[in-house]
Amino acid sequence: MRLFDILALLIGFTALFSWLNDRFLKLPHAIGLMLIALVFSLLLQIQLPFTQLLHEEVALMLDSIDLGETLLEGMLGFLLFAGALHVNLHDLAKHRLAIALLASASVLGSTLLVGIGSYLLFLVIGLEIPLIYCLLLGALISPTDPIAVLGILKSAQAPKELETKITGESLFNDGVAVVVFMVLLGLAAGKANLGIMGTLMLLATEIIGGVLFGLALGWLALIMIRHTDNYQVEIMITLALAMSGYAIAEHAHVSAPIAIVIAGLLIGNRGRKHALTARTLYRLDDFWELVDTILNAVLFVLIGLEILIISVTGDLLLAGLLAIPLVLLARLISVGVPIRAMARTHPFAPGVVPILTWGGLRGGVSIALALSLPESEARDPLLTVTYILVIFSVLVQGLTLGPFVRAVTARANRAVRHPVSNPTLHDDQSTRRLEP
Repeated sequence: MRLFDILALLIGFTALFSWLNDRFLKLPHAIGLMLIALVFSLLLQIQLPFTQLLHEEVALMLDSIDLGETLLEGMLGFLLFAGALHVNLHDLAKHRLAIALLASASVLGSTLLVGIGSYLLFLVIGLEIPLIYCLLLGALISPTDPIAVLGILKSAQAPKELETKITGESLFNDGVAVVVFMVLLGLAAGKANLGIMGTLMLLATEIIGGVLFGLALGWLALIMIRHTDNYQVEIMITLALAMSGYAIAEHAHVSAPIAIVIAGLLIGNRGRKHALTARTLYRLDDFWELVDTILNAVLFVLIGLEILIISVTGDLLLAGLLAIPLVLLARLISVGVPIRAMARTHPFAPGVVPILTWGGLRGGVSIALALSLPESEARDPLLTVTYILVIFSVLVQGLTLGPFVRAVTARANRAVRHPVSNPTLHDDQSTRRLEP
């Protein structure tokens, strides 16, 4: 299938599904698109004369697209840059410790918990998958996706600091999770034989190198933008920054996702104040909002259609369903422990741990990493389990997140306004008042 045919078919489906969601379902954009694409994929499985040809064409299109490479080496840079462009660096800095721990320690903790837990779970149901591949499952399912969750949080009137924490965590944990995944993938393939210290040094090099590289790219782009008043050239510079910068960072063996996030934060904050004119800002925001909307729509349509080429058997379906509570428990522990440790010195919004747990939606990055696994006996089981986890995360958690946030916040606020009285304390106070 020609590249033009692939793009035409994909954009056609995306436009149609977007219209159907906007006209009838009126669900959050990403959730609605995935749901319609998923239902469409299931309908194509029905053996009818008019569905057979379409089924073959869609399956051929999906076979022609390497979603792992398309997302990780194509779309991710644009999506991260667009997300970072609208994040307030001052708000991010106020919660920097919490965001840093959620994007690093929580990812590592979740990787270990899901990896070890899934290894034991698979053994119980008769799936013999090596521990290293189970750890790969933990790494690829740990990064959260802010696309579907942020709009829901705003409509649910969640606390501003909670939005900032989820946004910051999602922007940075993609980069950390990708680095962890690549290190584990090297160990699984026998290409790397690093000890614990060697692995930690490699992680530090990738992450710190990504930060420094992003700063250098961002400052270079800012200098170029300052010396032109042509908004078309300025937008072109940001486009090159997201695209070429991502590619160069990969060849430099530093974390490209983290580099692009840092560069986007610089342009979105420093550039707004000192380099970009009002006319450019208006057009720049419109341009990147359009890029973000189109790419997200295409991505979630692709995820919904992927069921056509994923093998789902009874034991793999059982494994995926049993992995859902395991992943939620791992998320609860990996975010709850750092937050409880910081709670004495850093205030948190009421109900932050359950909201972060249920609001940790998984998306395209997890699917793309699973698809990038090399051919082996473990690939199909891990891909199917990942797909089930992502579908549950986006559809079930995503659709219930708004009511969940409102319920948790209301309950926490009631607890603050009406604290449970301590009978012993009242008795002691009454006794003291009666004393002469």
